[in-house]
Amino acid sequence: MTLYMPLFRSCTTLRTLTQLHAHLFVTGLHKDPLATTKLVESYSQMGDLQTSRLVFETFPSPDSFMWGVLIKCHVWNHFFEESISLYHKMLYRQVHVNGFIYPNILRACSGFGDLGIGGKVHGRIIKCGFDTDAIVETSLLSMYGEMGCLYNARKIFDGMPIKDVVLWSSIISCYVENGEASEGLDLFHRMICQGVEPDSVTMLSVAEACGDLGFLRLARLVHGQVVTRTIKSEGSLDNSLIVMYTKCGGLHSAQKIFRNVTQRHTASWTAMITCYNQTGCFQEAIGVFLEMQESKVEPNSVTMMVVICSCANLGLLREGKSVHCFVIRKALDSDLDFVGPALIELYAECEKLNYCEEVLRVIGERNIVSWNILISLYARKGLLKQALVVFVQMQTQGLMPDSYGLASSLSACGSVGSIQLGYQIHCHVIRRGILDEFVQNSLIDMYSKCGLVNCGYKIFERIEQRSVITWSSMVCGFSQNGNSEEAIRLFDQMYMNGIEMNEVTFLSVIQACSHLGHLEKGKWVHHKLITGGLKKDLYVDTALTDMYAKCGDLQAAQGVFDSISERSVVSWSAMIAGYGIHGQINAAISLFNQMVDSGIKPNEVTFMNILSACSHVGSVEEGKLYFSSMRDFGIKPNTEHFASVVDLLSRAGDLSGAYEIIRSMPFHVDASIWSALLNGCRIYRRMDMIKSIESDLVDISTDDTGYYTLLSNIYGEEGDWDEFGKVRSMMKGLTKVPGCSTIELDKRVYRFGAGDAFHLQTNEIYRILDNFPTLALEQGCDVEYR
Repeated sequence: MTLYMPLFRSCTTLRTLTQLHAHLFVTGLHKDPLATTKLVESYSQMGDLQTSRLVFETFPSPDSFMWGVLIKCHVWNHFFEESISLYHKMLYRQVHVNGFIYPNILRACSGFGDLGIGGKVHGRIIKCGFDTDAIVETSLLSMYGEMGCLYNARKIFDGMPIKDVVLWSSIISCYVENGEASEGLDLFHRMICQGVEPDSVTMLSVAEACGDLGFLRLARLVHGQVVTRTIKSEGSLDNSLIVMYTKCGGLHSAQKIFRNVTQRHTASWTAMITCYNQTGCFQEAIGVFLEMQESKVEPNSVTMMVVICSCANLGLLREGKSVHCFVIRKALDSDLDFVGPALIELYAECEKLNYCEEVLRVIGERNIVSWNILISLYARKGLLKQALVVFVQMQTQGLMPDSYGLASSLSACGSVGSIQLGYQIHCHVIRRGILDEFVQNSLIDMYSKCGLVNCGYKIFERIEQRSVITWSSMVCGFSQNGNSEEAIRLFDQMYMNGIEMNEVTFLSVIQACSHLGHLEKGKWVHHKLITGGLKKDLYVDTALTDMYAKCGDLQAAQGVFDSISERSVVSWSAMIAGYGIHGQINAAISLFNQMVDSGIKPNEVTFMNILSACSHVGSVEEGKLYFSSMRDFGIKPNTEHFASVVDLLSRAGDLSGAYEIIRSMPFHVDASIWSALLNGCRIYRRMDMIKSIESDLVDISTDDTGYYTLLSNIYGEEGDWDEFGKVRSMMKGLTKVPGCSTIELDKRVYRFGAGDAFHLQTNEIYRILDNFPTLALEQGCDVEYR
């Protein structure tokens, strides 16, 4: 029979294998166990597992080796459940089980994801005495690692007396694949200290761990290990190093490795294109793909997917369609299983929604990801009816949206304020009993963005196991909706319960302190931010600058601002606003000039802040100068800019100039701008001006009670009670929003509006007024004439 072994190796097609099988049958050699075992294996390798199973079942009494080969064949073809079923049949028929079978069974258990069966197999291994076999133990370790049972994997590893490079590689891989990158690198360090030389497989896991942590310096040390130990840098390792440098921000190093690869395979080119995509260099990614075409290396479906993503990010419809045609012509992904979602994103970015639907029609019911993307796409663009239609169509075809689809759709609903579609998706979540944390957090975020923060809080209360993302979502929701006290209270609960906080948590609570003017609490949060060891974050530092400025501590605000290494336009604007609020116009102007000199282009908010600063101190000429210079920076003034200039001129007494500004506005003049002019008329008692613009005032329709209050008070001051009554009648049906003020005294925050002070203890009132003799309430608390 050994003479036939070369013949089996020469069979490269199913037809030649069938001919050999027929010859063995004619000669009677098919009864030989070795021949039958080889036929079972060969048919499986040709992809004909059904014939392989038939050959096995027609053999009278298969031995242990033949059972093991059949089980291995099923594992190769990812028929894990069938492999486990064969193992149980083997035990039932009392066939002797040797150690050769267990590595494949353990692989089937991890592939099937059944830890219970895996535990039973482990017990039988111990009972049969195979637990000292190095190969079986390595397979056990891999099984537990793949199913996330790191404790059991580590226990097996620690109990093995001899640990070779294969075992070390397995345990490192287990930790890295389960998100424990730091522990994986610690094991690698132990491995080196114990004198075990790593190989390319070990370095694959180490490079992945380093990429997950994102430390560039560590990435270079890992690369140094590959070079100094002369580890053969095969294609897969080169690709992993490219990906590692990409995640760590080392684009130049990734490029260098790629250029030094002598034989670039498809995976190498794909890795480099992905690298450029992840660093935002989409044009360069397309350039690498064109190089790949010139080098005659054939791309695969993954390559085409990342190239389509490059086109989508650049909005290149024509090029994207060319890539789509290339995929069809080369039959790289005939069913569009891989590139389908990317094509939908491409055509969506290029505003070709009908193309998106066509791609989805081709994919049909096979790819749930594409359906999820299209639903999210419609919701993001405000096409709520279409989103709901696709959502229903998906379910009528027997497809249920997964957690990602539901979460992304809810997030999109929140972004466009689509509460109705959000309600319907929430009902769907309840009906299916989905308790996924990802979906629950998205529901909290959606309700918060739609202004229904109380609904979000009800969901938050029902979540038993809350992660830091859940807590942060709720703190952020309260802060965004003006519920600053609740945001701080929730933050305090997190701190008392020892829950780890992230940048989003701190950002939200700092904004809450800013809204309340709670300086002492803001300082305490800043202290916890530093002692918590969180890395520097531009958004958090900008929020701290804004908080200190609004709370009156300009020195601290300037200190935080100076510590920001790379300041954004938002950071500069926050500091300018801080000086403007406190009337330090010269400092605000100086900062504005520094910003422009540093190469940062001001935006609408920057100019709003500098105009407000000029208005606060009455710097008319400076205000006019900055207003006119907006167009030099390519910024068109909006309503708020015009209102600020009108307010500046009106407060300075230049009412005619303010009126001319209003008449020159290229869009509708709202009540806020007329209010600024009216306030100036009131200050300078220019009733003649009010009479001249009376026709303009009549046409104003607004829900702002402050505007009607101001106008009626002007008529009341002049004794024109008929006009006073007319204006008051316009306010019927409108709800007046009461003004309120917050002050901080002895580390306590007091918040009250008109009339609220009477609810405080008398001695407390006097103590507050003694410390703040010129206390003024915010706009909206003005005394009204009756």
